[in-house]
Amino acid sequence: MSVWENLLEAVKTKGTAYLVLIDPDSVPNGKLTEFSNSISEAGADGILVGGSLINNSDFESAVVTLKKSSELPVIIFPGSAEQLSDKADMLLYLSLLSGRNADKIIGEQVKSAMRIKRSKIESISTAYLLIESGNISSALFMSGTLPIPRDKEDITVAHSVAAELMGMKAIYLEAGSGAKMPVPLKTVSAVCSEVGLPVIVGGGIHTPESAELRARAGASFIVTGTVHEEEMDTALIGEFAKAVHWKE
Repeated sequence: MSVWENLLEAVKTKGTAYLVLIDPDSVPNGKLTEFSNSISEAGADGILVGGSLINNSDFESAVVTLKKSSELPVIIFPGSAEQLSDKADMLLYLSLLSGRNADKIIGEQVKSAMRIKRSKIESISTAYLLIESGNISSALFMSGTLPIPRDKEDITVAHSVAAELMGMKAIYLEAGSGAKMPVPLKTVSAVCSEVGLPVIVGGGIHTPESAELRARAGASFIVTGTVHEEEMDTALIGEFAKAVHWKE
């Protein structure tokens, strides 16, 4: 089975799968091994790696370190065409459909297309939708786009349906790194009930309780990141995994 098929199997078995996002700039390379071990031991289903802006780290080196130190799939969550590595297991091929910046909808994708094709990395076309979260996130600033208003779930649903009709394989509802508020439950539920695609929800999920609510609202994947960067607490990651895996 492909990496994506294995992850979807985890969704069927556990109710919702749990992914931990690592921004290589926020976790020193010397601590990546320790952090990835903690993620694996805590019961997560995969590791996302990437960020809106990578300044201080060697992206390829970070991917290699994560691959060596964990048996979990390492999945690229790219902030730009430069964040690529054929050492990863899978790539979320993101298109920022919620914005109207053509470079983020198709420009970066064109820049990276041939490199991705030649690498033969498993790529999952994913509609990336930024939802208003109470502050200006790095993703918003770097993409130069407006978020979808958090009380306008009909707009988010319409974008999600458009993505499904365009043939995309997943929807990513994103509040943004360090968001004050997560994607509203009403939005998660509305999107999940309207489209037949796996829905990934991330940003602003600071507690296991918040994660579980969004998992039970229909999300196929829950992503946490910033909440773990300072402490890298295995016990806390375990609490998130238990909350997200609500069928177990």
